[in-house]
Amino acid sequence: MLEERGEAEAWAEVGVPAVTAFLSWLRNGRKVQFEAMPQEDRPSDDTLEARLGAVISFYRWQAAVHDVPVARRLLKGAPRRAPARGLLSHLDARTAPAPSSLVRVRRTRRRDRPPILLPQQVQAIMDGCAIHDGGAGEWVGNLRDRLLFALLAETGMRLGEALGMRISDLVMGRGGTPYVEVVPREDNPNQARVKMMRARRVYVGTDLERLYADYLTHLACRAAELGLPVTAEHPLFVNLDRPPFLAALSEGTVRDKVSTLKRKGVGPAAWTPHWFRHTHATALLLGGTPDWVVSRRLGHAHVQTTLDLYGWVSEDEALRAAANWKQYTQGWRVHGTAERA
Repeated sequence: MLEERGEAEAWAEVGVPAVTAFLSWLRNGRKVQFEAMPQEDRPSDDTLEARLGAVISFYRWQAAVHDVPVARRLLKGAPRRAPARGLLSHLDARTAPAPSSLVRVRRTRRRDRPPILLPQQVQAIMDGCAIHDGGAGEWVGNLRDRLLFALLAETGMRLGEALGMRISDLVMGRGGTPYVEVVPREDNPNQARVKMMRARRVYVGTDLERLYADYLTHLACRAAELGLPVTAEHPLFVNLDRPPFLAALSEGTVRDKVSTLKRKGVGPAAWTPHWFRHTHATALLLGGTPDWVVSRRLGHAHVQTTLDLYGWVSEDEALRAAANWKQYTQGWRVHGTAERA
């Protein structure tokens, strides 16, 4: 796998993402590019587990003999509790508990699939908030809400993470790639929090960057009308049309907006802002993005969470045919090793 990726010389420097990608590579018919394989052609879970064990055993030997650090990166988990053996419990005392692997073979898939929005439904929700009048050269509707839903769709952020953003957290590209800094904070006035207080960086496309710039212009003009100061450390999503003006947007206000859109028949009857997160992950996986990249982009503590939630995606031919997912994600900037965990 490392040879196909042009990284054979880096075999002694790999970590959890590379070993996770190795399992995906085995499932994918030993190809780096994503391809849909019939279930019967894939290696069994027992085969994958045996090969994973062989790789970890190899790196443990390299660590003991040549001080190669890979095993220490793969075996940081807490030791598993030994099962009770009843009359054979005396055998447990002979074997010291060993650290478990951070990379594991997923044997069972969730029966319940996370709900998603199709690309046309995402577009309908955003257009239900605001549309651009080309003749007048301006946005008609609530530009703040359109930016919020566009941000959720393109980054996979949780709603609380988006509501906790400050103006400076979306960094414009200026010739490079724009990105969003997901910053853990405990002092957000609307009590918005980043789950597990884990920071990360999420790269975005130029369409979202332009929408952000238009919203900043609208925010600055509205603040000038109200005579209120705005700085880079001000909340990004704020009240613009009702008091308290420029106060951080609350989750309740977003729920009210969702209810309004539903009453107008926009989107599925039961959709919530969290559906954008599931849609984002599904779109990337259907577009061929490696699962460990999706995991880091979503801010999952472990890639296993990503596999448990979205492992069914590659097997759903009907979903793949429902929309051109690669075209849907074409404008997004999804970096792999450049993203911060």
